[in-house]
Amino acid sequence: MKLKTLALLMATAGLSALSVSVQAQTVIKIGYAVAATSHYGVGSTAFCDEVEKGTQGRYKCQQFPNSSLGGEREMIEAVQLGTLDVVNTSTGPVGNFVPEVKIVDIPFLFRDYDHARKVMDGPIGQDILTKFPAKGLVALSWVENGFRHMTNSKHPIVKPGDAAGLKMRTMENKVHMDGYRAFGILPTPMAFPEVFGALQQGTVDGQENPIPVILASKFAQVQKYLSLTGHVYSPALLITSPRLMNKLTDADKKVFYEAAKKATVAQRKKVNDDEATGIAQLEKDGMSVVTKVDGQAFRDALKPVYASYAKDFGAENIKKIQDVK
Repeated sequence: MKLKTLALLMATAGLSALSVSVQAQTVIKIGYAVAATSHYGVGSTAFCDEVEKGTQGRYKCQQFPNSSLGGEREMIEAVQLGTLDVVNTSTGPVGNFVPEVKIVDIPFLFRDYDHARKVMDGPIGQDILTKFPAKGLVALSWVENGFRHMTNSKHPIVKPGDAAGLKMRTMENKVHMDGYRAFGILPTPMAFPEVFGALQQGTVDGQENPIPVILASKFAQVQKYLSLTGHVYSPALLITSPRLMNKLTDADKKVFYEAAKKATVAQRKKVNDDEATGIAQLEKDGMSVVTKVDGQAFRDALKPVYASYAKDFGAENIKKIQDVK
């Protein structure tokens, strides 16, 4: 009888331990706009792997690529509400939530990737991250989307006059749209999940995105011309919910922030790799690529708009970014 009682107690204890173990594992949902094989997928996977490893499996990710949870703006709203745990998003819609982010979306603000990454990793970029909690969001790290280029179905774009009159899909981002109007473009704001269909149907003539997005979204199937304008550097962000962060121990918070750093490294590497090989792939896929664009003409066209940017953001703040070496 005693042996039976002991066996029963041991079995109960085993079930209790199993129950605690099951309860202890928390699944966190992470969403992004493009394919799992994209730079966003690579960065998100690096983040998830590090979180799972650093918490000994107590936290595990479930990824939702291809805008399966909605467009970027909708996913940011979901994080703000606490119905989504993490979003890996371009800055395009983020300025609608955290206005201080808008300054990094100014066209031709950054010289190259080295300049952009130094700004994002340095005091300027890190200070912007501190503005998120007041808006019900936590920015874990700057990741990356890349320099944006123009594609269209009509003709090559070498100078601003070539872009004049084209209906170009843009993000719902006033900083971008004001700049594009200076080029004569007719900006057409549209959520990313709608873009491929709109290009296919001719609702818009073109769009603008970094090479990794053009590749991952298979835009070569619906766009003939790619011009390497590099007109905007598009950072990206890993943003999480205060609801999730407030549940974490200090040790687990550290794991999440360290995982976000690993995501930054992985996502930027994928951008580098796609930039190195992607143009040849897009040409192979049938796109006509303009590599020599009149960048100075585009910059000159922006001069009147820069006056309004200076008014909105402060000329000294713009200069601080431009002066980073």
